[in-house]
Formats: sequence, structure tokens, C-alpha cells
Amino acid sequence: MTSFLTLPIELVYRILDNLDKLTIFCSMQNVCVRFNIILNTYHRYKTLTKLDLRWNEFNNEKTKELVDTIKHFKTLITLNLAFNEIGLEGVQHLANALLHNETLITLDISFNGIGTQLAEYFANVLRQNKTLTTLRLSGNEIGEQGVQHLANALLQNKTLTGLYLNSNQIGDLGFKHLINVLQHNKTLNSLDIGHNEIGSLEAIEHLANVLRENQTLKTLDLRNNNIGIQGMQYLASALIKNTTLIELNIHENNIGVEGAQYLRNILQQNETLMILDIGSNHIGNRGAHDFADGLRQNYTLTTLDICQNGVGSEGAEHLANALQQNKALISLDLNGNQIGPRGAEYFANTLRYNKTLTTLDLYGNRIRSEGAQYLAIALEQNKTLTTLGLSCNSINDNGVQYFANALLQNKTLKNLELRENNIGSQGVEYIAIALKQNKTLISIDLRSNHIGAQGVQYLAKALQQNQTLRTLNIINNSILDEGKRYAKDILKHNSHLELHFNY
Repeated sequence: MTSFLTLPIELVYRILDNLDKLTIFCSMQNVCVRFNIILNTYHRYKTLTKLDLRWNEFNNEKTKELVDTIKHFKTLITLNLAFNEIGLEGVQHLANALLHNETLITLDISFNGIGTQLAEYFANVLRQNKTLTTLRLSGNEIGEQGVQHLANALLQNKTLTGLYLNSNQIGDLGFKHLINVLQHNKTLNSLDIGHNEIGSLEAIEHLANVLRENQTLKTLDLRNNNIGIQGMQYLASALIKNTTLIELNIHENNIGVEGAQYLRNILQQNETLMILDIGSNHIGNRGAHDFADGLRQNYTLTTLDICQNGVGSEGAEHLANALQQNKALISLDLNGNQIGPRGAEYFANTLRYNKTLTTLDLYGNRIRSEGAQYLAIALEQNKTLTTLGLSCNSINDNGVQYFANALLQNKTLKNLELRENNIGSQGVEYIAIALKQNKTLISIDLRSNHIGAQGVQYLAKALQQNQTLRTLNIINNSILDEGKRYAKDILKHNSHLELHFNY
């Protein structure tokens, strides 16, 4: 009888091939001397640089076992332990191990609900560790006191570049500690303090003053706080002069119509900002008008999220007209703005002239089949758009027919999102006909429609000819057992296709 000690090394490798990363990493070491030697030559073990252990119920004991393994592991650079309810003892073991670790670069222990003590442990890490560059501590209720510990450490630390602290109840006092860091720290380039009950005008003004001089921060996330109109004015005055910030997220900050005027000033004068999220700020059509004026004169912004702002068809007209002149914007998210068929017509006209926009998301805008027709006709001419989001728009079968006809002509669109549009088997038949000829589309999202088994059959026949589609989502379409059989036929004949459906 062959024992483990005499198993051929190739057979041991084959056994290891069938184990997941966590088992290999945490349970296979120190079984015996021979196995340690084999493990150290096994390719998956030698090349393991990232370990994603989210949602693995790591209690204190399991965390300690993991930490003991990390101490002897020399290739791991990224570790994700989010959503694990680790506990204080486990976090202390982890922090102690990182004091002398020289390989880990990125650590995520978000949403473990650990509290202030977590921040104190990791403040000690930041004082001694020389390799960690990204630390994610979101959702841990560290509060103002915890932020103070981290801030004091960051005044000494010279390696951390990214700190993520959203949803930690840091408040205005904690915010002030971090502003002090930005005033003195010369390495931190990405800071996330979203959803933290920040709203002090005095603190926001202080931040603005620091941003005028700061030369390192490139990404700032302030989403879901309460900057308000006055706070937006302070930030705008700073960003007109700032020359390093590339990305700003002020989603849901109550800046309103007046705040949009200050955003216009930023767009007209700032020459470095490339990514901007101003979603859910109640700017309305008047605010959209002001913002559009800024877009006409802006030459750097490439990505804009203006979702859930109630801009309506009038605001859509202003934005669409601005994009006929703007030569920089690549991605626009306009979801949930109720632009209607008229707003869709304005953007259709823009798509005939604009040569830079590659992604347009019009989710939840009530464009209906009339608006779909305008956009589809524009797609027959457009040569730059690669992603179009039209989910939740009541397009129905008639609207889908317009897009199917466009897909026979269009040679650039790669991703089309049509979920929740009351599309039936007839609409899918139109798409299936187009798929037999279209050679560029790689992803279609048809979730939560009513295509039924008949619709899946149409798709199955089309995909016998189409070899370019890579992702198809038909979840929640009442396809029943018959439709599941057609779906399995699709997988049988299209091994390259990622198909999502209700098994």
C-alpha cells in the first residue's frame, strides 16, 4: 500500500490542482517535511500573489491560523478579508504580523464592525510597516477617535498611497484630523471618506484651503455627506487652482441648483479633473443648463456621472447640445433623470456628431419605443459608441425592433443593456435575426423581460451562426423547463459564451 510519503510528486501536484486557494494556503503547510518541499515547488503556491477571502466567516481562531501562514509566505501582495466578523483578537494578530511584513501591498478588512481599537492597531502598523500602500477599513465604526489614531500615524508614514474609510461615522471632528494629514503628508494620493456624516462648513472650508496647496492627492471621495451649496462654493474656489486632483466624487451632497453654478466654474477653469460624480444632487434642468455651459469649455473631463438629478428633457437638451462641442468626454451616466422620448431625441442628434463618447447609460429614463427609434437611427451612423445602457425604459418589442435594425448596420457597439423593458419573444426574434449578421456585439443583457421559451429558441438558432457574442443574460424571463433545454443547447454549441439563466 502506497503512503503519502511515497506518492510520486506528479500525483501530489494533481491532488493540489483540485483544491481551492484557501485550502492550499492555510491547510497544506507543515504537514510533513516532504510535503513542505513539494508545496514550495507547486506552481499555484509559488505564484499565489492575491487571496480573496471575503465572506468566509473568519473568527479569531481562523484569523490567527491565517496570520501564522502569512508570516512564512513571501509572495502574497494582496489580501481581502472584508465581511468576515473577524473580531478584535483576530485583528490584533493580523496587525502584529504586519509590523514586520515586507511583501503585502494591499489589505482590505472592510465591514468587519471592529470599532475604534481596529484603527489603533493599524495606526501602529502604519508607523512601522514600509510596504503597505493601500488600506481599506470601510464600515468598521472606527469613529472620530479611531480616525485620530490613523491621522497621527499618517503624519509619519511615507508609503501609504490609498486610504478607504467610507461608512465609519467619523463626523466633522474626524474629518478635521484627516484634513491635517492632507496638509502635511506627501504620499497619500487617494482618500475615501464617503458616507461619514460630514457637513461642517468650517471643516469644508479648511479642506478647500488645503486643496489649493496639496500636490499629491489625486482621488477624493466625499459621497453621501452634506457639503451643501456653501461647501460646494468653497471646493470650487479651491479646484480652480488645484492642479493634481483627477477624480472627485460628491454624489448625494445636497448641492442643488446653485451648487451646479460652482461646478460650471470648475469645468471652465480646472485643467486636471478627469472623473466626476455629481449624482443625486437635485440640480434639475436649471443646474444641467449651467453644467452644460461648463462642459462646452472643458477639455479634460472624460467620465461624468450625473444620475438621479431630475434634469428632464429640458436639461437633456442642454447637455446633449454641449456634447456636440465637447471633445473630451468618453463616458456619461445619465440614469434616472426622466428625460423621456424628447431627451432621447436630443442625445440621438448628438450621437450623429460626437466622435468621442464611447459609453452612454440612459437607464430608467422613460424613453419608450419612440425614444428608442431616435437612438437606433443614430446608431446606424455613429462609429464611436461601444456601450449603451437602456434598461428600465419601457422600450417593448417595437423599440427593440429599431435597435435590431441598427445592429445590422452598426459596426462599433459591443455592449447593449436592455433589462426590464417588457420585451417578449417577438422582440427577441428581432434581436436574433440581427445576431446572425452582426459581428461586433459581445454582450447583451436581457434580464427580467418576458422572452419565454420561444425567445430562447430564437436565440439558440441565431447563436449557431454568431461566434462573437461572449455574454448573454436572460435571468428572470419565465423560460420554464423548455427554455432551459434551449439554453443548455446554446451552451453546448457555444463553449466561448457566458450564459446566465435561471437553472
